[in-house]
Amino acid sequence: MAGSLSAAQARRIALVAQGFRDPRHRTPTMRTLARTIDRTGLLQIDSVNVLQRAHFMPLYSRMGPYDVGLLDRAAGKAPRRLVEYWAHCAAYMPVDLWPVMSHRMQDHASRGHEWFGLPEDPGLPTALLREIEQGGAATARDLDDGLPRTKVNWGWNWSKTKRALEFLFMAGELSVARRNAAFERVYDLPERVIPAEVLAVPQPTLLEASREMLRRAARSYGVATEFDLRDYYRMQYSRVHLDQVGPALQSLVDDGELLPVTVEGWRRPAYLHRDVTVPRRVEARALLSPFDPLVWFRERTETIFDFLYRIEIYVPEAKRVHGYYVLPFLLGDRIVARVDLKAERQGSVLQVLGAYAEPDAPEDTAAELLEALRELGQWLGLDDLVVTGRGDLAPALAGLVARSA
Repeated sequence: MAGSLSAAQARRIALVAQGFRDPRHRTPTMRTLARTIDRTGLLQIDSVNVLQRAHFMPLYSRMGPYDVGLLDRAAGKAPRRLVEYWAHCAAYMPVDLWPVMSHRMQDHASRGHEWFGLPEDPGLPTALLREIEQGGAATARDLDDGLPRTKVNWGWNWSKTKRALEFLFMAGELSVARRNAAFERVYDLPERVIPAEVLAVPQPTLLEASREMLRRAARSYGVATEFDLRDYYRMQYSRVHLDQVGPALQSLVDDGELLPVTVEGWRRPAYLHRDVTVPRRVEARALLSPFDPLVWFRERTETIFDFLYRIEIYVPEAKRVHGYYVLPFLLGDRIVARVDLKAERQGSVLQVLGAYAEPDAPEDTAAELLEALRELGQWLGLDDLVVTGRGDLAPALAGLVARSA
């Protein structure tokens, strides 16, 4: 074994690896965004917009207030730095990961369009591909029969066209040129989206691709278990990559890129990336999206931060414990509170629907949280902050708001 780490050391290593000790730039630029993406590896995409869409928030948590147009340009205009694919869930990933995902794409293609419920119209994917090839980038709504949709079962019912386009996207036969104003994918041919030099990269072997996913996960996590590492790019759900995790992980250890370690309080063996920094302190202050890479794997979140976290979007309101869209609050190197937030855009109000302190939260938690909320509200263009009475931290927070007014 390479050694052992205390729980506090592992926690600080994870925060540094995720970019929470990087100095903020006065005006974040594309260079700032690139630095942050190098830390996180990817950005999970989610359509819920009760506060701010998920892919914008991890950048804000690390960079501070920034122009969201930076991300739109990085993913939607040539030369693209980011491209959509199912790298974690739906995610923006660096374009150089496109060849690494090729085996996953081929697996989806081999499973056939029947996997997307299209056996009644097997020629539809080919027809749609030809339509986009000749007519240019398009959304599913541009190409389908225009029938009305109904919102049921927590989401939109997909038309046959949408299912076929998603099959082509998963199979790598289509890419995403951008998102439109309605947050719909605009599909196009990969050669019109991915830089030519990336498409020209030879396909890596399956083992090489698996190694690269684990390598990037290890850089983004700093210290992690095998379960953590394989989850970062969702290798456990891939038929082609799951069996490669063991050999690929061992090869990274044999090459000295990953160092086996034990971590105080961790139930499983861990691996330390050879380039990590082990700081004595981390002075972070950030509100974290439910889909932030720091907390998206709930088992790891509980292990590192002793923070039990569940997203309750899909829980009936009467059964929710903390609220609909709850963000952990990182202060120093600990998660000290959680807040249920909503952006009331018509009234230009950031609503705090609930605020809850963690056990042993420091005395200045409410004051620090207020500063973080004010900064968030300014970034979102909201003029007021309103705190309701739910949660043990809410009264102190509301009192500070009233006094500052």
